[in-house]
Amino acid sequence: MWIAAALVTTLSFGMNNTIFKWSTGHGLSKVHIQFYFYVTAFMLTLGYGISVGALRFNYLAMILGGLIGILNANGNIQMSKAFEKGPASLTSPLVGANAIFPILGAAMIFHENITLLQWVGITVILGSALMIQYSPGTNRRIEYGPWIFRVLLAILSFGVLGILMKTTSYLEISSLNTLICMYGGGSLYLGLASFREKENWKRSELNVGSLVGLVSVIGYSCYFYALQEGAASIIFPIVSLNCLVVILAGCWVFKEKLKPYQLVGIFSALLGIIFTKI
Repeated sequence: MWIAAALVTTLSFGMNNTIFKWSTGHGLSKVHIQFYFYVTAFMLTLGYGISVGALRFNYLAMILGGLIGILNANGNIQMSKAFEKGPASLTSPLVGANAIFPILGAAMIFHENITLLQWVGITVILGSALMIQYSPGTNRRIEYGPWIFRVLLAILSFGVLGILMKTTSYLEISSLNTLICMYGGGSLYLGLASFREKENWKRSELNVGSLVGLVSVIGYSCYFYALQEGAASIIFPIVSLNCLVVILAGCWVFKEKLKPYQLVGIFSALLGIIFTKI
């Protein structure tokens, strides 16, 4: 079941990233959309927690959950700024490599036993994710210093986020309370970021953000369940394949064409998942 939950998370994250891709092409603010989706998700999770009487907050849940929300929001912001400064062909694959940090953390910190065949599968999955996202060739002017800085911040944010998520599961902190704190902390951070950016607010950003928030609640709920029940070292590389959903959605929605190396990446990703389950 935890493999299925990880795949649902992959699908959810892929759907949201596709929506972000669409919104960027329509001139919508990614910061505003994130703010609305965090607020929507916060209200949904808080409302559910109140209705079932499951609110059990403590300082650890508030701190870890808040940090996870801030790191996720900051990682997305830094990645979007990296796209503005440098080659998109390298930005996505490099940022996607952040999965190696929580994988190593699961093995070294939480002492998860990873077999040689599973290591092969993990390596194949991560390599496939990098291959699928890579897009050679760019004619844009590159600001290497700011670009590398943003990429490193995004990798660090997403990498630490993964380790903290596994930590909450390891400490048996309620996933619902963690989610509430995560969305609450992210909402505050994005509210400040929106105020600093001083962009014009649009009604369509509320509509898109609310949809993303609903999908995010489903995705992260499955994510925490998978981490509680399964091996984080396998879950993280599977979730990193959300880029595959974006690529396939691009073919369907934006009429993009799959490149031969992306097809190879798709088949090798499926092969990697099989290896991790053996």
